Amino acid sequence: MTLHVELVPILSLVAGIAILLVPRLLNYIVAIYLIVIGVAGLLNL
Repeated sequence: MTLHVELVPILSLVAGIAILLVPRLLNYIVAIYLIVIGVAGLLNL
């Protein structure tokens, strides 16, 4: 649980910076974020 709580803010920060630099990456970043959160939820991380 601790790993998941610390990982989400880091991922959010990186995604936000990437979206600011290259706005067309938004679709890919959102998709990857949702996949990571889904896998973490299934594995109870």
